[in-house]
Amino acid sequence: MKNQFYREFDRERLSGKSSGEDYRSTFQIDRDRVLHTPAFRSLQSKTQVFWSGEYDFYRTRLTHSLEVAQIGRGICDWLQKSSEALSDDFYIDADLVEAVCLSHDLGHPPFGHAGERSLNHFMRDYGGFEGNAQTLRLLTERIFSEKRMGMDPSRAFLDGVLKYKSLWSELSQGDERPEHHFVYDQQSHYLDFVMGGRDFPVELTVGKERNGFKSVECAIMDWADDTAYSLNDLADATRAGFLTVEKLEAWADKNSLETSDNTPLGDLKNAMRRGRVDSFAGARIGTYIKSASLIETTNFMSAESNRYRFGVATTEEVRAESALFKKLAFEVVFLSPELKQLEHKGSYVLRKLWELLETRYVRGESIDGQAFPILREADEAEIAAAPNEAARARLICDFLAGMTDGSTVRMYRRLFEPGFGSIGDLV
Repeated sequence: MKNQFYREFDRERLSGKSSGEDYRSTFQIDRDRVLHTPAFRSLQSKTQVFWSGEYDFYRTRLTHSLEVAQIGRGICDWLQKSSEALSDDFYIDADLVEAVCLSHDLGHPPFGHAGERSLNHFMRDYGGFEGNAQTLRLLTERIFSEKRMGMDPSRAFLDGVLKYKSLWSELSQGDERPEHHFVYDQQSHYLDFVMGGRDFPVELTVGKERNGFKSVECAIMDWADDTAYSLNDLADATRAGFLTVEKLEAWADKNSLETSDNTPLGDLKNAMRRGRVDSFAGARIGTYIKSASLIETTNFMSAESNRYRFGVATTEEVRAESALFKKLAFEVVFLSPELKQLEHKGSYVLRKLWELLETRYVRGESIDGQAFPILREADEAEIAAAPNEAARARLICDFLAGMTDGSTVRMYRRLFEPGFGSIGDLV
């Protein structure tokens, strides 16, 4: 029984070709293409909260993405059971949502958000860097890039990944550059593609309003990401000793928040005392999934695609709890000197590599009077063929963003520590 929720408009690929379904659906093909890429595998060694490789139980970008995908599928199942608007032949495709969730962090660089901020700083004169924009670049240009169409994603899949729809230059004011939540100026035609060539109406102003205009699959991914982020990161922080009952109580007292029984912080505190934080998080995930409901809306895209005819709402109570837990994790864990020192180290390593590669390849200058190769021959050839400094800088940024925590540190040590490295090393 064919799913009537999606039309050919949703299934059309970036190349303009039809979906070319075999035994798999269009969206299963999208998912499978992502799963078999080096970009996806590299997430196993990229920081989620704590540096990857420190301890086996820490979440990495890969395990986080897998958890987001499971939660996303759970939301689809819940909406199917709870919404009268959906039926056996009219439903939100869980394979599509899974593909979107698995892909949502593909473009994130090593060392977590610190790495993202650093690369955006380095690229401030070349169009900026943003993790979601880099995901878009991977899917459309860098993965399977023989014809510069990336993995030739379907419109619904690409739109589901596209959390932000404002351009870098639209958010730049004078000498000020946006910190995040943009796509690259060179990606404007992908916005045209996902919107079917339609211009944004005047009420969807650049920034928060336009970025808030999401397909239903993107909204599901966003809530699944928030769910995983606000609950599972707390579990990791507790296991790692960054979040203790004493720290929780001190933080709650400072912010005049309740920690008595049957309050969010009280329930978390009791779970920590019993050593049951993982069970606490697992039960809460179910609550967060069931807080979602399907709503019908009217906008400039709703007549073209059911992906914009419907949206997702969540209960105010659960949204408030999620925001509370994220605030707790940010202020107690992410702002701790232990993590900030590691973030500084990661930023320093990236800066040293950027300075060397920018000098050698973007500006084309010699190093100590020598024009020796640093990157692989294929990378050097692509950079040499780039038309200008901005394009060369973007390729250097691609290289650094695609590295893992470990490969970045190894490259730094090989280049800057005399006692490290061998002629037989993989580079």
